[in-house]
Amino acid sequence: DFQHLQIFKESLTMKLPVLSLTLLLTVLGCFARTESRLERQGTATRLIVDEKPFIIIGGETGNSMASSAEDVTRCLQIAENHGYNTVLFPVAWELIEPREGEFDFTSVDDIIRLAGERDIKVGLLWFGVWKNSMSCYTPDWFKKDTRRFPRARTRSGKPLEIASAFSQEVFDADASAFTRLLDHIARTDTAGTVIIMQIENEIGMLEDARDHSPAARKEYDKGVPSDLISHLNKNKKSLHPQLLGKWQDAGMKQKGSWTEVFGDDIHTDEIFMAWNYARYVEGLARKAREIFPTMPLYVNAAMNSRGRQPGEYPSAGPLAHLKDVWHAAAPTIDFLSPDLYDNGFKDWVGKYALPDNPLFIPEIKCDQPNAAQLHYVVGHHNAIGLCPFAFNNRKDAAYQKKGTEQLRSLIPLIGEHLGKGSMEGFYFDADSTVSVTDRDGLRITAKHFFTLPWDPRATDGSQWPAAGGIMLRLSPMEYLVAGSGLVVTFEPSDAKAQTEKALGEDGFLASGSDRQSQADGKWQGKRIGLASVKQVAVNEDGSFRTIRTLNGDETHQGRHIRIGVDDFEILHVRLYEYE
Repeated sequence: DFQHLQIFKESLTMKLPVLSLTLLLTVLGCFARTESRLERQGTATRLIVDEKPFIIIGGETGNSMASSAEDVTRCLQIAENHGYNTVLFPVAWELIEPREGEFDFTSVDDIIRLAGERDIKVGLLWFGVWKNSMSCYTPDWFKKDTRRFPRARTRSGKPLEIASAFSQEVFDADASAFTRLLDHIARTDTAGTVIIMQIENEIGMLEDARDHSPAARKEYDKGVPSDLISHLNKNKKSLHPQLLGKWQDAGMKQKGSWTEVFGDDIHTDEIFMAWNYARYVEGLARKAREIFPTMPLYVNAAMNSRGRQPGEYPSAGPLAHLKDVWHAAAPTIDFLSPDLYDNGFKDWVGKYALPDNPLFIPEIKCDQPNAAQLHYVVGHHNAIGLCPFAFNNRKDAAYQKKGTEQLRSLIPLIGEHLGKGSMEGFYFDADSTVSVTDRDGLRITAKHFFTLPWDPRATDGSQWPAAGGIMLRLSPMEYLVAGSGLVVTFEPSDAKAQTEKALGEDGFLASGSDRQSQADGKWQGKRIGLASVKQVAVNEDGSFRTIRTLNGDETHQGRHIRIGVDDFEILHVRLYEYE
């Protein structure tokens, strides 16, 4: 491993001539780990892996589906069938420290070795003290010793299967195991297979908004920390409206108790708890930074959806309305991430894709929309990646692979466009079928493919499948459009809106009664046409290879470009202007 190579290198330093030593150091340098990192480009944060822009196109395994080499092998084979470049695997504390102070990293070594053999990158999820709020992945020696490792309690004093974030003993045990894990990875993963790390999983209090254990009450009585007040003052313009509103309603006090500064309600309890969960996580993140100076670190949140209140959902997790508390208390964490299982996909991702929070979706419901969702978040939000949960149970791998492999081929191009305002993403379902983008003097209208009448499923009562894509502006009047289930038209930005006309199966008007009046007056202005449309593949160097040239029926005689709902294609479009 790297440590042994380092010792070997040092032992030879005094023995070899300069030329031979230089050659040796060059060879040994090939084995040194190249650590992943984040870098800013324009308005985006790019993930850099092996010194190149990288998008996490992957999946997360089921929680209990990677605890043996057989399980890991099966997951990786399915990942290959999906065209993934990354898999997120849990690391369970109970497996790596079955007896206190005795560590067994066999399960971790299996993941890294088997993934490396397939050239698949890995994100590790630390299932330490908390997993979905509960402390169910802790070793039994931790679970049984509740005097040493106390539980969180409800207001009535009821103990929960949740270790208290206010116990130093709890933190020390968690941090010891986490640090040993990271140190082992640093010494053994010389190829840099592990590229991202999640700390804990869906942290949050249940049954109550905050912990009422003795240690928690003692901390609560200290009042609001000055560091939090300072953060609020420095970031007034970007504070989440809900947090800002509570502070303003209480008079924007500069010190005081939690109720004096934020008001006396359940949401103030949540703010208090969020601060302390985040401080706990910050302690772990700092230890990670000592070992991995640049590897991205993140935390994930279970959503506060369906009208639930704090404690009915995991209270105080890294939720959008608590982002400022988490940023203030855990500055070493690179981003807060949503786990998405509810409707309203575009609204949810919009809450997390913020100037102070790069978007990464480590969990999303494993379903037909996933490939289209990935195209959308990368194109519209400069996302770092998206991972369907429990992908190893998926049934539609072939369709998904078309989309993931297509987007993987575009990564070199996307990496150049991130944050520069030259990229857009589209996402459509039955409730959202049209997207209009104005840029470069053009009005670009993208629609769901089923807005055309030519597929029987558009009108026979079938559920419209999710569709989406990504668009790159290569140069003025030149675009690359990739995705599935899209119809795209181009016109001047100042063109008058035209009344939609129902089309028949032959592509002409559905009936004579729909014909446009000829008494519109004299035409003024310019129009945009399709100079050429080619279906292409993207080579590793970013150049294009033409698969076929499209025209005639495939472009509705030059009126639009389109990609069917069952396909994923990349279209290279050149436009021209005429009058």
